[in-house]
Amino acid sequence: MEKKLYVGNLAYATTESELQEAFERVGEVVRATIIIDRETGRSKGFGFVEMADEAAAAAAIAQLNGVQLDGRAIKVAEAQARQDRDTRPARRW
Repeated sequence: MEKKLYVGNLAYATTESELQEAFERVGEVVRATIIIDRETGRSKGFGFVEMADEAAAAAAIAQLNGVQLDGRAIKVAEAQARQDRDTRPARRW
């Protein structure tokens, strides 16, 4: 079963292919995604990597958390479920 990992503290110049290559050294990667700011088109400095199975995900966390990628010590952890956000505009009184 696939396992999704959060990857933080990415350099803004890091590409999805570079992220995928880094994680493929540990195990099979299903998908690597860097989150992009809608307004600026720039990386937000974090992303997600989906590993093929839980063993590969555990190995990636153990081996890559704190490792330098593009000059930054990345943070790797199991992704948490996204919290629902209220998208309605705030009321102004």
